[in-house]
Amino acid sequence: MAAKDISPDQLKMLEEIFSRARAAERTIENYSQDRVDRMCRAVAWAAGNSRTFEKLCWMGVDESGAGDRAGRYGKRHKILGVLRDALRQKSVGLVEYIPEKGISKYAKPVGVITSLIPMTNPELTPIVTAIYALKARDVVVFSPHPRTKRTTFEVVRYMREALKTIGEPEDFLQCIESPNMAVVNESMKMCDLIMATGGPAMTKAAHSSGKPAYCSGAGNATMIFDETADPEIAARNTRISKTSDFGSGCSADGNLIIYGGLYDKVVKALINEGGYLASGEQREKLKAAMWDSEGHRIVETVAVSPQKLAQAAGFEIPGDRKFIMVVGNGIGKEYKFSGEKLTTLLALYRYEGDFDDALAMMDEIYKVGGRGHSCGIYSHDDAHIEALAFRAPVTRIMVRQPQSKANAGSAENGMPMTSSMGCGVWGGNQVSDNIDLKYYMQTTHVALPIMADQPDESTLFGEFYDPDVRRENA
Repeated sequence: MAAKDISPDQLKMLEEIFSRARAAERTIENYSQDRVDRMCRAVAWAAGNSRTFEKLCWMGVDESGAGDRAGRYGKRHKILGVLRDALRQKSVGLVEYIPEKGISKYAKPVGVITSLIPMTNPELTPIVTAIYALKARDVVVFSPHPRTKRTTFEVVRYMREALKTIGEPEDFLQCIESPNMAVVNESMKMCDLIMATGGPAMTKAAHSSGKPAYCSGAGNATMIFDETADPEIAARNTRISKTSDFGSGCSADGNLIIYGGLYDKVVKALINEGGYLASGEQREKLKAAMWDSEGHRIVETVAVSPQKLAQAAGFEIPGDRKFIMVVGNGIGKEYKFSGEKLTTLLALYRYEGDFDDALAMMDEIYKVGGRGHSCGIYSHDDAHIEALAFRAPVTRIMVRQPQSKANAGSAENGMPMTSSMGCGVWGGNQVSDNIDLKYYMQTTHVALPIMADQPDESTLFGEFYDPDVRRENA
């Protein structure tokens, strides 16, 4: 059956799911703030308590064959952060008043959401989505990735059970048990809003559905180490970011652009943190193990341990090594290592001269891939940080932080907590923010009359204003 075709049985299944979702929508839309906050706490605890979330993480890694059990569990801090952010905000009734403008803002639900879940986060993303959706008084139909459908279904089962336990309708959260492309495409036509966390193919499908969609873009996180960087701290953060869940996340460090005067110290520090520096010959073997002859990423080496990655390339590395480093031999579409890796490998680039040389290399890397997503810098030079901010074609820049632990929100920075990051027009998305609560709500603006706020024309037009110009028929 072609991907565009849907069987009568599949269509009937979806119609039943969305019929229940529409009934649930009419129930939740009138809930009070206290009631939705209680539901958020209930589902977050049910699926996100440490014992259950660990079990779900292990299940997700085992089902997909990608990622790292310990690293996957390390993402639990996002559940705590999302719940923190959600509980601190209002989502029912009057949520903001701007007296000087006479503007009152009232929050409204968006309705029924179809949530597309990625293979790399089958346990985290549904919990995050459920917290924000219930907070906004929305109903969610989850569409799992086929490779991790059992894990996502189990997560949703825990959350549905939590709703039932506190006397709330389970159908506020539902999950498609047998997803395929035909079912996914149809489910996106039946909802009011799509939350699509995944790669370019998912983004394209969501935006082609005819329904509003918030999507993420591809990553190729690039970190600049200038002459003021602390090699040991930067290397430690790199290891934390690169090894989290075996580098499965689009935020994991992929490229390091290192100042020449610090290059050897940084490489030594990275080796001390568990890095393995591949030879030129090994680099070529790794390339063959990661990309096929047509340039497509080979899924068997996505989000695997460095030992398994090396073995797939035909060589062995010590068991204590945590990631592999290759020296970048060029930047461009023909140099595969300058693009997104999605595994426990990063590319090293050396810049000489002034900081503009680092920025030029960064420019070329983002022409290969990852525009809109994220980058970072290890620097104590405010001028360098500002120069990167002006120039980088990304929507988030992390300063002296482990990228994959920081740009989706952290207790140690002010980024909104999320599991889905908009990448702006660069990444084929319409928003440049972390996808948080405000994107799960609609807003009604109520405007009161205020004192006239209209500067005279000479002020507005400045040097171009000519008081002698009059309407011909005045």
